[in-house]
Amino acid sequence: MAATAPPRPGGTAVPRIPLPVTVSAWAVPVMVIGQFALIAGVPVLIALTGTLRRVPDRAARRAAALVAAAFAAPLTVWLSRDDGAPSLSKDMHPGFLALIVAASAVFLVTLHRARRTAA
Repeated sequence: MAATAPPRPGGTAVPRIPLPVTVSAWAVPVMVIGQFALIAGVPVLIALTGTLRRVPDRAARRAAALVAAAFAAPLTVWLSRDDGAPSLSKDMHPGFLALIVAASAVFLVTLHRARRTAA
């Protein structure tokens, strides 16, 4: 069951955005920019799983999937290369970095919108 806030005056419960989803959404771009791209896979998974399970907003779910797909592309390239760099951060093209940060920004805005419309 999803976490809910106290009922509205009309009697309906307000769905909440789980805190781990919000923290993970902020951690992804910070970790990728800070050259911890491989470890950023953990918050990507937390944000995706938490959003798909606990956030009823479809736009937030799509944005979480967009972040996961944007992260999966350079990870797949890095894993498939025989002569790749020793870390994902060093092997990642700056375009992928920008794509992940932009997708994370869209996800954060979508979470904020979902929180504001639910309240």
